[in-house]
Amino acid sequence: MNKVKTLLSGLILATWAGCAMASGPVVVVLDVDGAISPGTADYVVRGMRSAADQSAQLIVLKMDTPGGLDTSMRQIIKQIIASPIPVAAFVAPNGARAASAGTYILYASHIAAMAPATNLGAATPVMIGLGGVGTGDQPQKEDKDNTQEKDAGANPAPAKTAAPLTALEHKQVNDASAYIRSLAQMRGRNVQWAEQAVRQAVSLTAAEALKLKVIDVIAADVPDLLRQLDGRKVNVLGAERTLDVAGARIVALEPDWRSRLLSVIADPSIAYLLMLAGVFGIFFEFSNPGFVLPGVTGAISLLLALFAFQMLPINYAGLALILLGLAFMTAEAFVPSFGVLGIGGILAFVMGSVMLIDTDVSGYGVPWSVIVPVAVVSALFIFLVVGVALKARNRPVVSGREELIGGSGEVLEDFDGKDGWARLHGESWHIRSKQPLRRGQQIRVVRIDGLILDVEPEQAPKE
Repeated sequence: MNKVKTLLSGLILATWAGCAMASGPVVVVLDVDGAISPGTADYVVRGMRSAADQSAQLIVLKMDTPGGLDTSMRQIIKQIIASPIPVAAFVAPNGARAASAGTYILYASHIAAMAPATNLGAATPVMIGLGGVGTGDQPQKEDKDNTQEKDAGANPAPAKTAAPLTALEHKQVNDASAYIRSLAQMRGRNVQWAEQAVRQAVSLTAAEALKLKVIDVIAADVPDLLRQLDGRKVNVLGAERTLDVAGARIVALEPDWRSRLLSVIADPSIAYLLMLAGVFGIFFEFSNPGFVLPGVTGAISLLLALFAFQMLPINYAGLALILLGLAFMTAEAFVPSFGVLGIGGILAFVMGSVMLIDTDVSGYGVPWSVIVPVAVVSALFIFLVVGVALKARNRPVVSGREELIGGSGEVLEDFDGKDGWARLHGESWHIRSKQPLRRGQQIRVVRIDGLILDVEPEQAPKE
């Protein structure tokens, strides 16, 4: 009886401890490592919603990013601003950075923190297309910009040598500048430096950022960050909230299969290869009907590529050049152009591949190490497949009904009427002729009517 009481007491205590632990404060950590992509945005947005469902005290975005796509960045920032849970952007571990899009996300967060030996900044928007936004400005503005930078406490920017900004570049820079200023004003951070990060692409170390009130905290790791943030008051959706994160349970949310799949297929190189696999698979299936596997694989690959393209900044002129190049290389096997169509097709294919991803954002674009081998393999594949198909088409028919037309045989018995029998390819066939035929006479098939062959004499009967 005493043992039963002891066991029950232990179970009650364990249950109470588990409930107490489960009811304690929870901090959710989301790891943003690499370029900001559609997959990253999906992971962060869904992770923040999961943290809200868990009634977490704080969400920590642990960042190490060179930047990324503007659309994905804005999707994350919208979720941060609308989040009912405070968000702390933490540039970590040591040696990490929050460049370009990472700087905007840090400014949008309720709390900005950095680990030692990290940096942020260089938030100038990258020009969409083949070139980037120039770093230079009008000569009259150089001294003023440098003076502002000195006043902010940052290192002076180097002398500008780039050409003046175009009207489109001015629009992009002004839009990005206004956006980061609004974020800085909303969170009470250094507005002046935020604008310089956009207009002059300046960067800061962690110590400089803390001195200039760009960030709130320098912490060695997540536990150290939570110790410093405990009891801090933050404004969340217009209401003041005091953080209670002392001894909080840290829950690291890893990307699920959906976010991992998005990250993989949204990689420009993977999307590019999926598109080519789809085109080649369908092309091979049409060239050789009945194989099934190439057609199924090609259709799936092409659909995945199209799904990835709708998330990426695609240049449709580049996509058209790729398809035109494939068409030219295919036509080379049919039309005797002495290599003109083939060479033109390869050039169009390479140029289209370079232009396909319409951005110069770090971490995005199809590298030459992928383009050149794929162009060579694509040309060899098309020439080989089309060449084999043409050779097969030009070969004489060796089986089936079509092979009987024009075939030669030998009459098996004399007959003066219309019907008789002959031997063709070791088989006896019922034949029909408008002329009398003799045994052993060679005949040639001119037409097939069901199972009766219409024939005509080929030579005089044998002696």
